[in-house]
Amino acid sequence: MHTEGANQTHAHGNRELCPPAVRLYETALRNGRIARAETLPAPCLIEMALLHPDPLDDAWMRPVPPSAALAHLLGPITREIDERIRLTAALSSSLAPLAGVVSDDPNLAITVLEGRSLIAASLRNASAVAREEVLTAQPGGNRLTDNLGQGLENARAVIAAGGRMRHLYQHPVRHSPGFAAYLSQLPPGHLEVRTTEQTIDRLIAFDRTVAYVPATPDRTAALEIRHPALVRYLVQVYEVLWAQATPYSEQLPATAPDAPVQLSIARLLTEGHVDDVVARRMGISVRTCRAHIAKLVQAPGATSRTHLGALLVRSGISELPNSPATCENSVRQP
Repeated sequence: MHTEGANQTHAHGNRELCPPAVRLYETALRNGRIARAETLPAPCLIEMALLHPDPLDDAWMRPVPPSAALAHLLGPITREIDERIRLTAALSSSLAPLAGVVSDDPNLAITVLEGRSLIAASLRNASAVAREEVLTAQPGGNRLTDNLGQGLENARAVIAAGGRMRHLYQHPVRHSPGFAAYLSQLPPGHLEVRTTEQTIDRLIAFDRTVAYVPATPDRTAALEIRHPALVRYLVQVYEVLWAQATPYSEQLPATAPDAPVQLSIARLLTEGHVDDVVARRMGISVRTCRAHIAKLVQAPGATSRTHLGALLVRSGISELPNSPATCENSVRQP
């Protein structure tokens, strides 16, 4: 029990000697032995094999000569250094001859990042060096738990460096407990959130100098964009969406909770999108999407999705067809 307690308050690397250990080791060398009980405050002495039990009396420990101890401790480090040197030499011999093969002016304005771990690492690095403002647009209303955790870590890095953040989401995020928990863990005054009916695919821009967008539908690849004109264009698109969005702290301008969602679904239906595409663009499940579509079909008195689309197109979708009168009146106008 004493050894466990000592280890809990004696935290350092397994290749280090703390001052108490050095003093006890010196005492053991001077006296030829040291009581085992005295070594409890410095368990590293035994872990590093600087002391070994007295074969004649287990209550005492005898010191290993410093020269022998040093050779024993340096052995693994020396082998590790040798391995590093061999690896360095191998990489140099493989890549150095190819230095003259590459173009004199490589295009690094757009880099393809493949694999979620590489994308996450690049976003972490960009968050660590951001100093001004980070802009994010995220379609959908529910973020995965691991994404929220990584997002929280990146946000804290930006805020710690004095930067500010803006998040743009779709309206369903307002009903996400996970997103509410994410916001509660960030200090106030550094993050502004707005929501909109529809948004572009995922976009993250750091200090208006580098931006990230998905390169594949499943988001297993991303583009790291550093071309000033492209980054400037993406930021301008973001600003347009931001100006039209509703602050997270304000109520949505709708009487019914589902009104903004159903309005967006109605517009997508008139464009001919199938349920799966509509659900993906809205950031909701296919089941929830179909439930909204069923309400839309019933609301204007449409007999089918095709009929619903015709009614919505003829009405101009000027208002959400929550009441049959609104839609019927607009249809009957010449």
